[in-house]
Amino acid sequence: MSDEELLAAFQQGDPGAFERLLSRHRGPLFTFLVRMTGDREKAEDLAQETFLRLVKSAAAWEQRARFQTWLYTIARNLCVDQSRRDKFRRADSLDADGPNDEPPLVDSVVAEGPGPDRGAESARLRPLLQAALLSLPVEQREVFVLREQAGVPFKEIAVVVGVNENTVKSRMRYALEGLRKALAAAGISADLAEPEADSSVRLGRA
Repeated sequence: MSDEELLAAFQQGDPGAFERLLSRHRGPLFTFLVRMTGDREKAEDLAQETFLRLVKSAAAWEQRARFQTWLYTIARNLCVDQSRRDKFRRADSLDADGPNDEPPLVDSVVAEGPGPDRGAESARLRPLLQAALLSLPVEQREVFVLREQAGVPFKEIAVVVGVNENTVKSRMRYALEGLRKALAAAGISADLAEPEADSSVRLGRA
């Protein structure tokens, strides 16, 4: 059954249908959230909240809408909200003096290091890949991760992030350029395909 058929079955009172949706999408969604937040604990919380919102809103879903688009729109909006909360907390904590008259924490913050490639097999590469992703502007990162990690088509990504498809492809291109530079700075070469070429780039799983 397709995602849409399963959700329609859940609307009709079949709880097992939602379990199948959860099993099908939980892994890719969690990895998307890890790549977006850089924090597994936050990603787990956001994944749970995403599915809770799906359950609460399932009755209002219309079958002409794509389930995957709806799922990642909810998850992406939760990431945006989380990012705003994190920035607010960081602004408070970084401006405050450290204990024992130490300088503010902002003075000791280290810039994020670079690094992704196609198959982050080794544990050594994974932190570099994640750091490179987190160094990208969020609008580029979300397009890259939606396309390369979650496998969402560009047309649907445009709906998720609220821009046209050409803008999505432009953001993807800038993301690839940024990741190439990050990898080169880390001494790693990578062959990242351009967006129009139906890229086969894949990050290592979370």
